[in-house]
This record gives sequence, C-alpha cells and structure tokens, in this order.
Amino acid sequence: MSQIKKDKVVVIGSGNVGESVAFSLAVGGKASEVVIVDIAEDRALGSVLDINHGLPFYRQLSVRKAGYEECADAGIIVVSAGVARKPGQTRLDLAKVNVSIAKSIAHNIMEYAKDPIIIVISNPADVLTYVIQKETGLPAHRVIGTGTLLDTARFRYVLAEKCNVAMTDVNSYVLGEHGDSQVPVWSSATIAGIPLADYCAQKGIDLEPTKAEMTDAVKFAGAKVISLKGATYLGVALNTAQLINTILGNENAILPVCHVVTEEIFGESDIAISMPCIIDNNGIKDMLKVSVSAEEEELLHKSAGILKDFIGQAISE
Repeated sequence: MSQIKKDKVVVIGSGNVGESVAFSLAVGGKASEVVIVDIAEDRALGSVLDINHGLPFYRQLSVRKAGYEECADAGIIVVSAGVARKPGQTRLDLAKVNVSIAKSIAHNIMEYAKDPIIIVISNPADVLTYVIQKETGLPAHRVIGTGTLLDTARFRYVLAEKCNVAMTDVNSYVLGEHGDSQVPVWSSATIAGIPLADYCAQKGIDLEPTKAEMTDAVKFAGAKVISLKGATYLGVALNTAQLINTILGNENAILPVCHVVTEEIFGESDIAISMPCIIDNNGIKDMLKVSVSAEEEELLHKSAGILKDFIGQAISE
C-alpha cells in the first residue's frame, strides 16, 4: 500500500464548489498536492488548467486531474459532488438523489483508500455526512461535514456589521442543522471576549429590534446569494480550506462542524449534527457543548429531532 501523504488533498467534484475549494487551497493552503476527480473530465481538466495558469508567479504546487485511484495515498478527501435542486423538486427528493450519489462516491473512495479524513460539503451536508460515515465504515471523527461552519461565518459577519467591529473579533456559533432549523447562539456570543450584551450596553447598541431580521439574514443568506448570482460557492470554499489547513497544521482549533454522534445529545443520538469541535491532524479530537439559554436549548432539541427524522426519511429505500 502507498504511504499516506497527509498534505495531499483529493477534491471529488469540479463544479463551482469543488473548483473554488481547489483554488482556495492553491492560494492560501498548506496542501502540497491537490487532485480533482470528476466524471466530467473536461470540466475537471479545465479547472486544473485555470488554477495552474495562475500559479507560476505565486507558488509551486501540484494541481492535476485524475481518478479515484489517487485516494489511495491522500490524507484528506473532499466530497463536493452532487446535483442541485431542480424547480418543483422537494428537499427530501433532492436528498434521496444525493444520498445515492454519496453512497457510490463512498464505495469508490474506499476501493483505494484505507483511513482517510473525509470532508463532506455536498448538500444536504448533515444527511450526506451520516451516509458517508456509515458507508465507508470510517471512525466518526474522520468523516467531517462542513455543517454550520458557513452559517457561523455568516452570523459573525452580520454581528460585525451591526456592531461595527472587525469580523475576527466576533466569536459566536450557529449550531444544529445546516438548514432551516439551525440555531444561532446569541447567549454566548462575544466581541473581543466581552459578552455581546455587555458590549452592546457599553456602546449603546440595541440589537433586540433587529434580532429576528439578523437571524433570517443568516438563515437565508445562501438563498439571497443564489438569487443574486445564481449559486453560492466562494464562502463555503474559504471555510473548507480553513478546515483543511486546521487539520494539516494540527492546530487544535475549535470549529462548528458536523459529524455522527453516538452519545446522546439534545435528546437524540446516532445523528450527524453540528457542534463546536476541536480539530487536529486526526480529524475531530473532541466535541464541546457551549453554554446556551433555555430557549436555545429547546431549539437545539427541536433541530436534533428534525435532523433525526429527515436523515431517516432520506436513507429509507
């Protein structure tokens, strides 16, 4: 068996998301090799050439198109392949189609790979993270869905805008489902280590009248981007590159990502759900619980229940 190259990343899917992940890794990543795999070989080759044409004045990096055999020695495999929702198609119908695709991808990966870290971007991310973990048989800590990582970034962006501070000084989370039942955790949000409520009191900012509007701005941010430009892919690509760099750098950083939890959490177990997790070079090192209000805990219970039910429906034959 080939020796594992921990800093080799295989991206499965060369659509907007996969291509943007590969590009993000090229310009700001710790990967030494990026391989794009797609049944649409011309599209994959086009992505590879486009990225390579920008590298000569930037840095030395191997970016190429290949097949699933490249998974054999890859440290990290990113799954971004899937179909987009069609007009009139229900979310559940879409999930069932992408579940079938995810199962095929999982089997193709494990035909060559032994113990990779798999990052799942394809939607619905919670469902597909669950499916890929079960189909591959990999430990749950090595199959990571981006989950509410993007939702959390959007929440921090919205808070930074409202409070007129740098986004990097905002620490807040969106947890639960990467979907309609997601839960922005207002109660433990901080700005530069100061509780959000205390910061707002100091600066004379009243967020209460706009909280619902801000919550909707986060929840429907993706839909807004899609209505404006037809698709959303740059934000999730940047977040995914950050997750990959966190793994490659063995950073022990805390990120809100999704994985299959078997211990009971918010009344449910054996579901893929987003919670803050410590990330190291083996994947998810540990999962944390943040302090939440009674109302937020109730919403997280509800989100977990919705996820459990939806996963069950999506994987049913």
